[in-house]
Amino acid sequence: MKNRTATSNTRNARTWARVATAVGATGVVALGLAACSNGEEPTDVPGTTPSVITGDQAPPGDVKSSDGESEKAGAVAKIVDTKNNVVGTALFAPEGGGVKVTIEVTKGVAAGFHGLHLHSNGVCDPSTSEPFSSAGGHLQVAGHTGHPSSGDLVSLNVLKNGTGTTVTTTDAVTLSQIVGKSIVIHEKPDNFANIPSRYAPSADQTTMNTGDAGPRLACGVIAAKE
Repeated sequence: MKNRTATSNTRNARTWARVATAVGATGVVALGLAACSNGEEPTDVPGTTPSVITGDQAPPGDVKSSDGESEKAGAVAKIVDTKNNVVGTALFAPEGGGVKVTIEVTKGVAAGFHGLHLHSNGVCDPSTSEPFSSAGGHLQVAGHTGHPSSGDLVSLNVLKNGTGTTVTTTDAVTLSQIVGKSIVIHEKPDNFANIPSRYAPSADQTTMNTGDAGPRLACGVIAAKE
């Protein structure tokens, strides 16, 4: 009987030794994982562990564009015709090193292609003998004098139902350079002074300045979003 009891005690001792070894190994692994963790205290309450953000991050909800301007930044223009009726809107947002321009016309502009430009003055007065001449000429930012102008954009195509949308991106200006300026829709398409030499030696100054886009149909002052 004594021999059986001794054997049983020996077996139990060996079993407890193996358990202790396993627990010790688990503790070492746990310590290793803790050493590699981000230092946050664990919690058993759902949703309370803060998220991990690494690197140079913009504030929450604020994404930086490559030119350093906030994606929350932007500008808008309410576009009106010569009778001060709203015909559409223009939205401006940082995009890479330039500006993304979204033009939407909902009514009041004839079907077809229309020249679309940023102009140098933030005044849209339709009451003058030449409506919206108050907007000045095509925008030229500091240090730029060539053609096409800094404010030259692609043409706007209006459909037969009176609606039209154009989205384009320009790197000839930045958002800060166009706030306080204006955007103008013209009666005709812009030829961008693209006159073949067989028609004339070169484009005249009027064509260079206006692209022969004709009278100004609608205008909007560009204001920063609030």
